[in-house]
Amino acid sequence: MDDCIRVKGARLHNLRNVTLTIPKNRLVVLTGLSGSGKSTLAFDTLHREGQRQYMESLGMVTPFVSKPAVDSITGLSPSISVDQHLTNRSPRSTVGTVTEVFTYLRLLWARMGCRTCPGCGKRVPPSYESPRTVSSETWDDETAEGESVPCPHCGATVPGLVMGSFSFNKPAGACPECTGLGFVLRADVRRLVDGSRSVAGGAVLGWHPRLTERNVPILRAAAAHYGFTFDADIPVDELTDIQRDLLLHGVDSAEFGRHFPEAGAGAGARVEPPATVAAGRFEGVVTNLMRRYADRVEDSDYREKTEKLLVKGECRACEGTRLRPESRAVTVDGLTIVDAARMPLEELAAWTGGMKAEPVTAPVLDDLRERVRRLVDVGAGYLTLDQSTPSLSAGETQRLRLAALLGSGLTGVLYVLDEPTIGLHPADTERLVHVLRRLRDLGNTVLVVEHDLDVLRAADHVVDIGPGAGGDGGRIVAQGTPEEIAASEGSVTGAYLAGRAPTPPPARETALDGASLTIRGARAHNLKDLTVRIPLGRLVTVTGPSGSGKSSLVLDILGRAGRQRFHGSGGSGEAPAVHDGIEGWEALDKIVTIDQQPISRLPRSNAATYSDAFTPIREVYAAHSQGRFTPGHFSFNVPGGRCERCEGAGVLAVSMHFLPAVEVRCPGCRGRRFRSEVLGVRFEGYDIAEVLEATVDEALTVFADVPSVAARLRRMSDVGLGYLRLGQPATTLSGGEAQRIKLAKELSRRATGRTLYLLDEPTTGLHPADTARLLAVLRRLVDAGNTVLTIEHNLDVVRASDWMIDLGPAGGRAGGELVAEGTPESVARVEGSRTGRFL
Repeated sequence: MDDCIRVKGARLHNLRNVTLTIPKNRLVVLTGLSGSGKSTLAFDTLHREGQRQYMESLGMVTPFVSKPAVDSITGLSPSISVDQHLTNRSPRSTVGTVTEVFTYLRLLWARMGCRTCPGCGKRVPPSYESPRTVSSETWDDETAEGESVPCPHCGATVPGLVMGSFSFNKPAGACPECTGLGFVLRADVRRLVDGSRSVAGGAVLGWHPRLTERNVPILRAAAAHYGFTFDADIPVDELTDIQRDLLLHGVDSAEFGRHFPEAGAGAGARVEPPATVAAGRFEGVVTNLMRRYADRVEDSDYREKTEKLLVKGECRACEGTRLRPESRAVTVDGLTIVDAARMPLEELAAWTGGMKAEPVTAPVLDDLRERVRRLVDVGAGYLTLDQSTPSLSAGETQRLRLAALLGSGLTGVLYVLDEPTIGLHPADTERLVHVLRRLRDLGNTVLVVEHDLDVLRAADHVVDIGPGAGGDGGRIVAQGTPEEIAASEGSVTGAYLAGRAPTPPPARETALDGASLTIRGARAHNLKDLTVRIPLGRLVTVTGPSGSGKSSLVLDILGRAGRQRFHGSGGSGEAPAVHDGIEGWEALDKIVTIDQQPISRLPRSNAATYSDAFTPIREVYAAHSQGRFTPGHFSFNVPGGRCERCEGAGVLAVSMHFLPAVEVRCPGCRGRRFRSEVLGVRFEGYDIAEVLEATVDEALTVFADVPSVAARLRRMSDVGLGYLRLGQPATTLSGGEAQRIKLAKELSRRATGRTLYLLDEPTTGLHPADTARLLAVLRRLVDAGNTVLTIEHNLDVVRASDWMIDLGPAGGRAGGELVAEGTPESVARVEGSRTGRFL
């Protein structure tokens, strides 16, 4: 049996006829500069061909599934990819549901749960101890009502427990108020009504003047019907409670009804509502908005626009727990299922490890302990089961999938992983390496795309691709053991492994004697009443183990508070997390938050469109068409010049019945998106389709003499995105790439010198050499007087920062404390700092 994977003549994207041999059943790392071709080789060539060959062996391949651009690949195994893209963005999805750990907890609570008898108030024992034992089939039934059991003390009927009783996605367990979401959407009144203006003067921002003229008489008629007046000519802020409730909530609402109780006499007595709108049956501004939002479930565009007028708030009925009161009252060993779901996984592992297993619950407990242990092993021990899946970072999502693979027991598989160290503190990397070696030791080939030097040193075999990015990459620079790579003179990666590469510039001496921003009483999530000072006009890094509270402090408190101060309630509509206050805002005039959320979930969005570079590019081509075409003809999003068979997508979706749909090249335009006559227009030898296939750096040479294009492209190159193809769909970008595109767009705007930039691990996906370029960009922002505050694990960035805020000492409940603050040199001397140890 061949013990190697042999690749011959790989030519996809920027790969330059690559031929190499990869040893099987080893931990193999593909490395190189960002954009050198690592992902193309790992995912687009090896993984895709592994899938194709496996499907072909089952007789499942159609002629539409094409082979990658490679002469041959032999020795391949069935492949499984673990990339950075989150597929489940449902607000109902949590860490507990995607890992199935919460499913085991629900089974445990259904079997072992104790509750109080509604008749006598005494303890009702678990179902398996009951004289009328509920069958195991009923326990496992998600939708069954559950057979009632008698109270052993008074004989009263007590509802039986089934798994569905503890599911927030089932009516039997979900909170009826929020239907199991844990939050409710409420109208943001500040975005609906300008309190400084009168209703007649246009206070209701969504009303056209004619609608205002129509509604004012209705409001006055409603007030008269209930025996008071409504003055439409005074500011809304000066309205009485009853007038304000009428305007916002309408005559049929509970808010307005509280002014008219069911019983009693006089002004507060119950009054029947007006029979018609003209007579005063006013719906209310807020009520109308929420009704239309609920009615138009299928209209995603309308709902997305409306959500900007809404704010997400914790459900008051269940306090964010998602479950109904009866389910929250059931306990196992004194804990409710809510308590268990809010435990960090490391604590949950300890709790389940100390539980006494009864014969009927032993199999459940054994499986539960094993699943939790695997999650802790991959570095996710600080996460809680109730954390929403959409809130997870790309690295956290990938590690959850890695934990699932550990339990599969598969052998002879090619695992392809995309930078699994993303978001990991250096202290957690060793544990991850151990997990990768366990996968290898099961008899699998583990192929990892990675830049982390610790992972490279732990590899059995390293393949360095380069020497540069884009057109300068796509070649095998060196391959062999980590020691052989370190000894290679032509390898940039080898220089970093051997310590030959230049180190980042040292941090400036910084003291807290200048202007600063002070966060007081930070208590969000696991933060323990912190007071933190941030020197302004500096590069500041917030460090600490995964789950120590960095994102809570920087994004949930500071970021939301800043948006609220400078931009109203902000685009997200979320209020700042719990804290007492922030001082020092007067020294700033703007806040820019650049996180790793996707720039768009639409595949038609790409680097060129998001960065605004495509608009002047289209104008250039229109100018060179000798009046035949307008800029609109060079857009693939509108009819005119695009191929109408694929509507400018370049691909068509082909249904595969029981398998996911497959995208195939459009036979009309052959994947080029545009009509042939539009493609006949060339600029500097490139047609519009070739420009979209070009990398940022390649396009820079084409449009060097077009300032409106070159300036935008240069910003992307500066932040390490020179390798990115202009037409690459936004949905395929990693979290780090999305963040750097956002940063490039912000850099194109005029800076005031008083801006606070918040970044969330901007070095994600960057080679150490690219990190040095990014640091130069951040330093330019600081030198212009701005403040850059970044959450970061990358030690090169930490060493180069002016000031550090180190949280910890660990993650979850063991985090949330200020371990150290100061210059990197001073933090390195703090014994209790895990980050300091690595510095």
